[in-house]
Amino acid sequence: MKVEAFYDERTGTLTYVVFEPGKGDAVVIDPVLDYDPAASATSYESVNRVTRFLRKHELTPHYILETHAHADHLSGSQVLKRRFYTTQIAIGERITEVQRRFKSIFGLPEHFPTDGSQFDRLFTDREIVRAGDLEFEVINTPGHTPACVTYRFGDAIFTGDTLFMPDMGTGRCDFPAGSASDLYDSITERLYSLPDETRVFVGHDYQPGGRELAYQTTIGAEKAENTQLPAGRDKKTFVEFRERRDATLSAPKLLLQSVQVNVDAGSVPRFLRIPINVFRPDSAEEIQLGPVP
Repeated sequence: MKVEAFYDERTGTLTYVVFEPGKGDAVVIDPVLDYDPAASATSYESVNRVTRFLRKHELTPHYILETHAHADHLSGSQVLKRRFYTTQIAIGERITEVQRRFKSIFGLPEHFPTDGSQFDRLFTDREIVRAGDLEFEVINTPGHTPACVTYRFGDAIFTGDTLFMPDMGTGRCDFPAGSASDLYDSITERLYSLPDETRVFVGHDYQPGGRELAYQTTIGAEKAENTQLPAGRDKKTFVEFRERRDATLSAPKLLLQSVQVNVDAGSVPRFLRIPINVFRPDSAEEIQLGPVP
């Protein structure tokens, strides 16, 4: 099994192709659809890079795997599916919780389904899935969102926004239904219980301190060096830190555009819905009541 990484500098996102050389079997994890918010226009540079690699190596992507409904980039899953029509778009089954939450936030049409039917397959926790000669396990790792999953291929895991490089720490937990307590349990009980030599492929890298791009580490390195959650840190300390830090973070630049596309399996509508103040109840209250005399 080999792994090819594709980095999108604009969103700091890693897309991966996991494949069996010489056998043609592959999966794509977290593809990116490029989006210019100023022009509200999509483009295909990131998806084209993945497509060229798959075709050059004569690979058949059995699945397009989403680790969660991303809040920082639009998914390129539908574009890839149009190009490789036998592939299936898949995500963890708890995406239905995220769909229900955001249907209300975005005022999506009444007929918008919240049963996950936009995806070709919904995975259950600890499910073992075959993709030709590839085999992977689905591990529920909620916290960043309730629907986050980690995919395990032998000695390699793909953690999405749950666990980053050791000098970056962990994903944020301040989105609707996010939970720092759940994230702590997901990492310490589910990921840190894996063998130390397990390879970790992260979903983002923002190159802190200007260092070179890095996207692969190990469970042993995470346990020893993760700046936010090393092995042995107690839950209370982590939760207090995570919640305090999250309160200082700005919303991702493409939050409002990304989520409504990604809960719909990457389908891009003709028009996007941009709600006002839904993530800032203090601002909404100020607008409703007017200025203080």
